[in-house]
Amino acid sequence: MPSPPINLEHQTILKWIERGASALDLGCGDGELLADLVAKKHVTACGIDIDEQAIYKCVARGLSVFQQDIDTGLSEYSDQYFDYVILKQSLQQVQKPDFIMREAMRVGKKTIVSLPNFAHYTARFQIFFRGRVPVTPALPYEWYNTPNIHFLSIHDFIEFCETKKFKIEKSLFIRNDRAVRILPNFFAETAIFLLSK
Repeated sequence: MPSPPINLEHQTILKWIERGASALDLGCGDGELLADLVAKKHVTACGIDIDEQAIYKCVARGLSVFQQDIDTGLSEYSDQYFDYVILKQSLQQVQKPDFIMREAMRVGKKTIVSLPNFAHYTARFQIFFRGRVPVTPALPYEWYNTPNIHFLSIHDFIEFCETKKFKIEKSLFIRNDRAVRILPNFFAETAIFLLSK
């Protein structure tokens, strides 16, 4: 039975990471991305997640993972220890995103960040017309059970990178698993960035 097709966000991260590189996935979840990096790109990969069930799933896949709160930092790793640090849909869920980004940029030669765009037009319309916190395919949670604690737009993140002097080497904006090229802050549901110092 063929495996289901992987989405554009996942494909893009796989494409951006060089074959044989080393990578640390912060908030690795069940390890699906890590497993693909190891199998398809021969990456030396490890992950960190706070959720015990996610760790069990990663271990079942044969992955090197650690249960840890990434908000405590990455002091066990030296500067530029990894070729890539990945924050796939996890930056908006941490308590201290500024601190985590500095740590990711310190221990990684490059950092890949993907995040939901809270300024997507469907979210804007739900707030404006319904007066309610938005629930969309990219933001599928109610206000009371969302893991997201920081709400940012594509413009917010780009401005953050400019302020911190993080170089955006590549970016891709996605809606309905297709690239968005026009007005991404309005039309894109998800953004992916490849960053360096």
